[in-house]
Amino acid sequence: MAVPLELSDRESLIKSASTSLNSKVVSQYSTLLAPLAVDSVLSVVDPAKPDMVDLRDIKIVKKLGGTVDDTQLVKGLVFDKKASHAAGGPTRMENAKIAVIQFQISPPKTDIEQSIVVSDYTQMDRILKEERNYILGMIKKIKATGCNVLLIQKSILRDAVTDLSLHYLAKAKIMVVKDVEREDIEFITKTLNCLPIANIEHFRVEKLGHADLVEEVSLGDGKIVKVTGIKDMGRTATVLVRGSNQLVLDEAERSLHDALCVVRCLVSKRFLIAGGGAPEIELSRQLGAWSKVLHGMEGYCVRSFAEALEVVPYTLAENAGLNPIAIVTELRNRHAQGEINAGINVRKGQITNILEENVVQPLLVSTSAITLATECVRMILKIDDIVNVR
Repeated sequence: MAVPLELSDRESLIKSASTSLNSKVVSQYSTLLAPLAVDSVLSVVDPAKPDMVDLRDIKIVKKLGGTVDDTQLVKGLVFDKKASHAAGGPTRMENAKIAVIQFQISPPKTDIEQSIVVSDYTQMDRILKEERNYILGMIKKIKATGCNVLLIQKSILRDAVTDLSLHYLAKAKIMVVKDVEREDIEFITKTLNCLPIANIEHFRVEKLGHADLVEEVSLGDGKIVKVTGIKDMGRTATVLVRGSNQLVLDEAERSLHDALCVVRCLVSKRFLIAGGGAPEIELSRQLGAWSKVLHGMEGYCVRSFAEALEVVPYTLAENAGLNPIAIVTELRNRHAQGEINAGINVRKGQITNILEENVVQPLLVSTSAITLATECVRMILKIDDIVNVR
């Protein structure tokens, strides 16, 4: 009863993503979020491994303000923080050469806890001069490569940048985005097609990423940094989710993640089936017919398995406030007459061809659920000496 699906059939993919969104709080935005989920998953599919999609390649950035209607797919990078404005540094950079650094542009500290006693002003001047020279030396090396945008990883040992280093970076016309989280580094480097730089001595031109534009954009009450027009961009996508309050924002993120999972299932196994309890009741009917052919214990087991599958349409009818016994009986009759796509239409409160109503789900969802449930029961039966069911 499964319908084959091609990834080029965008409409069918959007229908299945919409089905998952229709039961969510943000269901009224399904016409926006479903195409967005489909486009983001298709943009990260690797032709070398067409059946594999890693959802870590799709980054969801939440920003308070606006409405869910303002949610957008960004072909590039988005940072939920503003560029460093200290000492009047640039906030917009065209033809950007971007470096992702994991070292600190600040004076070094001693390896062990100790105090340095300064007895006169000349020694203090020497320390400050050395600090300046140390930072200037680092910034000259960075500037020599042509780098004009720095993404600095958050440091737990000492300040990643100081006011002095930000002052010199601003003078060198280098845009700075600081406090980049450690777990985001892999995604950023994959998107920019560059390498993270762990030491100033390893700062090379070939380790830089290139983009047409890096700019700070005002959004709601705050600001974000957008990187667009990335050259040789990796197979990643960024979704900027907006919402009027934190609850809507979190719900939109969860709903979008569900839709992404649905599309990923369809990429892994390219078949669609009808929803509304249709696959379970059809499977139950077929297994019931097969159980009559089998003899003894096997026939009894298959029949019980078939009866157990009816709990899905029964529960669906119950949750929809319908009469579950009457609905499941009618559903069974319709399937016996050959209507394999007949399912429970919750909105109309009756049995209809659920495929025509665009209530569809990936084949992988149903097969995984049945397989995992069966394996779970087998495990429990194997250890029934240990597990005492009271």
